[in-house]
Amino acid sequence: MSTRPRARSVRHALLATGAAAALTTGILTGTAPASHAAGSLPCDLYAAGGTPCVAAHSTTRALYSSYNGPLYQVRRASDNATRDIGVLNAGGVANAAAQDSFCANTSCLITVIYDQSGRGNRLTQAPPGGFSGPAAGGYDNLASATAAPITVAGHKAYGVFVAPGTGYRNNSTNGVAKGDQAEGMYAVLDGTHYNGGCCFDYGNAETNSRDNGNGTMEAIYFGNIKVWGYGSGNGPWIMADLENGLFSGVNQRYNPGDPSISHRYLTAVVKGGPNKWAIRGGNAQSGSLSTFYNGVRPNVAGYNPMRKEGAIILGIGGDNSHGAAGTFYEGVMTSGYPSDATENAVQANITAAGYGR
Repeated sequence: MSTRPRARSVRHALLATGAAAALTTGILTGTAPASHAAGSLPCDLYAAGGTPCVAAHSTTRALYSSYNGPLYQVRRASDNATRDIGVLNAGGVANAAAQDSFCANTSCLITVIYDQSGRGNRLTQAPPGGFSGPAAGGYDNLASATAAPITVAGHKAYGVFVAPGTGYRNNSTNGVAKGDQAEGMYAVLDGTHYNGGCCFDYGNAETNSRDNGNGTMEAIYFGNIKVWGYGSGNGPWIMADLENGLFSGVNQRYNPGDPSISHRYLTAVVKGGPNKWAIRGGNAQSGSLSTFYNGVRPNVAGYNPMRKEGAIILGIGGDNSHGAAGTFYEGVMTSGYPSDATENAVQANITAAGYGR
């Protein structure tokens, strides 16, 4: 922990240098500056707010203005060859044309979702877990690389289409919150693709792919299951999967302040710290975030203090429950409890990114 402030200051210096170089290039060539200036993309904004990203996943765009590496990897069926799919330019959107060319006349699966934070917290095929349902003993399925085509700022891109049985995980992470440490997370999702299965999650989970008890998870959940907690209306809802419970607020089950929300492009936010947590959400194409819960931990034994373990999951529950459906476009996890102001700035960047336009 004591080394992070210095690391953040070094990163800020590097980002500032990159921004200045991009601006100079634009002036000399008579073109506009780089498409994203330093500090303008989600992880730049979190860092500026003192809660840096420790994981940054997206198949659609860069989440740092300086990022120019791979977003994800695909594997084609014809010969099992793989290719990394990167961005069109530093801080830009995915190079979907590279995927289309590589996958032409065959099918492709998404094998790796890279971590842009530099901590190596990439997501790969989820291993077997403690879930006792059908096919529980095997690895989860990988997502089709072409099942969720969209446009971002006029450019073609692909999301991660999670059908039941599909899941990604990293049980050996670097820097993700453990125990009762504070963290934040957001995900941009397809708010029209969901079901009542368990559990379409993105966030912090157990490191052995098993249910280790109350408070060993903290992840965003999206769907309309009502077995544990639920909000107003018929769903879907943004909730927090805290293990052995999906929570929509302080109560174990019904919390009327958590509304049904189903924007085509949806921003979902969960954050937690010592005896406090919040749920926020909004339209990823326009407008601001709303706060659906902000208060103390659930009034159920085992959730205060939390016992988070620090794995990362996508599309599944902590014990590898894989009956859910959903589509993921981008998401991050942070060190520290982000301020509402920081999250509002991130939301403004998301709406400006041009999802569906």
